[in-house]
Amino acid sequence: MSEEQQQAENRKRPTTDEFRAFVAEDWAPRSQDRAGLTEAAARAAVRREAVSAAHRGERLVIPAGGLKVRSNDSDYVFRPHSAFAHLTGLGADREPDAVLVMEPLGGPDDDAGHESVLYFRPLAPRDSDEFFADSRYGEFWVGARPSIEDVEDELGLTGRHVDQLEDAVGKDAGQVTVRLVRDADRDLTARLDTVRTQGGAEQETLAEGDAALAHALSHLRMVKDDWEIEQMQAAVDATRVGFEAVIRELPTLAERGRGERWVEGMFGLHARHQGNGVGYDSICAAGDHANTLHWIKNDGDVRDGDLLLLDAGVEMDSLFTADITRTLPVSGTFTDAQREIHEAVVAAQAAGIAAVRPGAKFSDIHAASIRVIAEHLHAWGLLPEGVTVEDTLDTEHGQYHRRWMVHGTSHHLGIDVHDCALATREEYSDAELLPGMVLTVEPGLYFKADDLKVPERFRGIGVRLEDDVVVTPDGHLNLSGGWPHAADEIEAWIKDVQAR
Repeated sequence: MSEEQQQAENRKRPTTDEFRAFVAEDWAPRSQDRAGLTEAAARAAVRREAVSAAHRGERLVIPAGGLKVRSNDSDYVFRPHSAFAHLTGLGADREPDAVLVMEPLGGPDDDAGHESVLYFRPLAPRDSDEFFADSRYGEFWVGARPSIEDVEDELGLTGRHVDQLEDAVGKDAGQVTVRLVRDADRDLTARLDTVRTQGGAEQETLAEGDAALAHALSHLRMVKDDWEIEQMQAAVDATRVGFEAVIRELPTLAERGRGERWVEGMFGLHARHQGNGVGYDSICAAGDHANTLHWIKNDGDVRDGDLLLLDAGVEMDSLFTADITRTLPVSGTFTDAQREIHEAVVAAQAAGIAAVRPGAKFSDIHAASIRVIAEHLHAWGLLPEGVTVEDTLDTEHGQYHRRWMVHGTSHHLGIDVHDCALATREEYSDAELLPGMVLTVEPGLYFKADDLKVPERFRGIGVRLEDDVVVTPDGHLNLSGGWPHAADEIEAWIKDVQAR
């Protein structure tokens, strides 16, 4: 609890010895049943082996992060740092303040590997003040945490109390290279920097060495294994449940007021029920709001005749998330202008998906999609007079089309909605696609209501279409390929869902 929280804390605490003794009495024995090693943990162990081989003789420190204050003595729902989840198999809201330490069993010149140790806050005994009185960690307040034995059984690594962490990290810090994921827990980073320098490490080298670890762990997520892809397919399937719940509500949105909020809440309800929640703040953009790329205010009305751009994804308990966009006619039918724009985006997306195959470059996806976008803009007469498709695609002197499609067409997807964000340009946009990579393909066209360079019939219309695609050995697999795409398919989908 922060100093500010402690000052604001006004709850009564149990202060008498008699009460402490009474509250500790007469509890049934705790269950000794344990589920055993989970699939998520088994896969995480394989990833740790790869990390170990790349960091021989180094002590690696990967925090889950701590609870973050929302207001006064209330915290946000906890989500572990992605690198921590990826290397432990812990997802959902587990385990605040935990730290994975990979302790080297040999020096930099041998392959003795590492011992993986999870330092965390284990279940407190019932005769402790924490059990009853601690509103942030106590079992009475937030439920029982696992014991050390529970964690060792579930994760297949060594468990220790988090109070032992700083001594373990600081041991021989001047002789052993210690790397830390710095952005996972800023307060812990400051403390461990002090511990490391007191142990003999040079302050000037800490951040650079830590950055190398963060980069390596981000890049490690670039290629998914079969279990991870199964998780992402499950996330896509769960996301469809949320989309169809929204579709059933379309006829009611105009009369509700602030219909975007209703859409956000409806999708969020199913995301929380189907998985861990939403993988990112949902974009529920009606009418001209669809032309604000990251519209997450979601406070607008939804009117009959509008398009609703819904960009949303369910995050599973494993933290793997979907990221899907469909643009839905609220009335169930596209107008001629809406259909014209929508089908241009459909064609652009089809070109982008067709470019997904091993050996192609990540940047080829955008190049294929944006060419189709440019061709449609040229055919509509929206490019400056005399500017050809090739002219606008010229990255040094063109790019006129970007007025109506600002963003890139693709990004990696996984535990983070924008996964592998610390990878270098050479590892990301300039890299060749490999089997097991999962990425989005999401072109769009955005004609703002006050854009005088477009015909009046286009103004206020924004359309995006997004699917989640796996690179396979012989091409690609669209995880959301069974969803409707073309305007006729979208209209039939809406009719079918609303008739059920």
